[in-house]
Amino acid sequence: MMNDFEHNRASWNELTSLHIDSDFYDLEGFKKEKSSLNHIELEELGDITNKKLLHLQCHFGMDTLSLARLGAEVVGVDISDASINQAQQLSTELQISAKFIRSNIYDIEQHLDDQFDIVFTSYGAINWLNDLNKWAQIISRYLKPNGTFYMVEFHPFTYTLNDDAEIVDSYFKTTSLETTVESSYTDNSDVSKNNLKHIEWHHSLSEVLNSLISNGLSIEFLNEFPYQVYNCFPNLIEIEKGKWVSKKHGGKVPYMYSIKAIKI
Repeated sequence: MMNDFEHNRASWNELTSLHIDSDFYDLEGFKKEKSSLNHIELEELGDITNKKLLHLQCHFGMDTLSLARLGAEVVGVDISDASINQAQQLSTELQISAKFIRSNIYDIEQHLDDQFDIVFTSYGAINWLNDLNKWAQIISRYLKPNGTFYMVEFHPFTYTLNDDAEIVDSYFKTTSLETTVESSYTDNSDVSKNNLKHIEWHHSLSEVLNSLISNGLSIEFLNEFPYQVYNCFPNLIEIEKGKWVSKKHGGKVPYMYSIKAIKI
């Protein structure tokens, strides 16, 4: 029997090939020096020149390599074999120095013994993790003293809504959510394989914050945003370039949040 993480690894191996060819990721634009990073993380991270940076759940490396283009010394980690293979190919093709590791982040200590100035994660990452206390332990272990943890994520409130933007699920989820994978959030993303599953765990803001605090990180800020930077949820409209909101709720509800924390 495959465990939850192996189901997710198999599905992300399949989805990676679709994402590479999607307009959503715009790989050709990235190869022509377009950054894959958004204004939020660029502004809130600040100058990362010559910083050692660990990127958790890096997918196929575009954000990791964009961070390297800004002058950081980067290591990217992801559970998907296909994603890491593609990230390594991009690093070589574009001659951007980076290290990529194929691992469930809970097992990363088997592959990496180092410490970093910054640990970074973003957009649709922690919903693939079942234990945030263990996640925060990993973050603390890999940060240097006074090192920075930074994350930007989809707000857990968005996962209470159905496709019609009605609240149908509890904000306080206690069990995993299992779905059959038929397509992805990108264009042209219908999968060809059967029996692919996604197993996700949705986490409240208090769970995220308390896991970090209890593992020796001091919260510098928590910011919430009344828009999405990606058109990857149902029935969104673009109110200005790169800012998407629900047709029903507009800017009245939270769509994303960011956290910056310092290792004490």
